[in-house]
Formats: sequence, C-alpha cells, structure tokens
Amino acid sequence: MKDIQSLNHTVWECKYHIVFIPKCRKKMIYGQLKGELGKVFRELACQRESEIEEGHLASDHVHMLISIPPKYSVAQVVGFIKGKSAIYIARNYQGKRNVRGHSFWARGYFVSTVGRDEEQVREYIKNQQNEDRRIDQMHLELH
Repeated sequence: MKDIQSLNHTVWECKYHIVFIPKCRKKMIYGQLKGELGKVFRELACQRESEIEEGHLASDHVHMLISIPPKYSVAQVVGFIKGKSAIYIARNYQGKRNVRGHSFWARGYFVSTVGRDEEQVREYIKNQQNEDRRIDQMHLELH
C-alpha cells in the first residue's frame, strides 16, 4: 500500500496506462530526441503534481504509467504533456518558433485505468465495515 498518496482531505491511488503517437504514426522518436523526451515528460508531469512511474518511447509511439491526483482529469494532464512537449520539440528539433506545437502529436490518446485487484477492494470494504462497527460500539459503551 506504499503507492497510496494523500492530499489535504483525500487519500488516493489513481494510475493510468497512456499511449499516444506522433502525427500519421511517423517514426519520429529516435536519437537525441528519444534521450531527452523522457526527462521532458517527467518534468511536465511534475508540474501537474503527477508522476510517470514507468515509460517507454518507441520510434512511433509513447507508453507511460502515470499517477495523477484526483484534482486533475486525465485529459488535463495528458493534454498538457502533449502540448508542452510538442512546443519543446518544435523549438529544439524542428527549428520552428512554434508556440502552439500543432505539428508533432496526433490528436487523441489511449487510456486505461490501472486498478487494484477486485478481491483486495472487496476485502478493504469488508474491513471498513468492521472498523465502523467497532467504532460505533466504542461510542455506545462510552455513553
């Protein structure tokens, strides 16, 4: 349970498997760009209080396992990462003063939740019910 994190009033573990591609699935992720892009993605994720736990850059697509706090939507974080990284690529590798970054990543992405085993969730719920009953009993005994 070390993956569980917390905000002021929320305890959470929200992980997603994300895949996205360059436009027309061109094989554009290679060489120096491939070496730098992982670092760029991690820095951008950090700006949205997210963490890329695993990642793989193929020549024509990106896979990442990312932990995103519940105060952000997946679309917000993925859109931010894709948009800002496209601007970075345009400025540093395509020689463009592109401030929009429209020319690198294809629209859209694949997302899948990475959750706990259903049995673990059922067990947790049962334990919570038992814990609530125990606390209620303590309150009844005190009064």
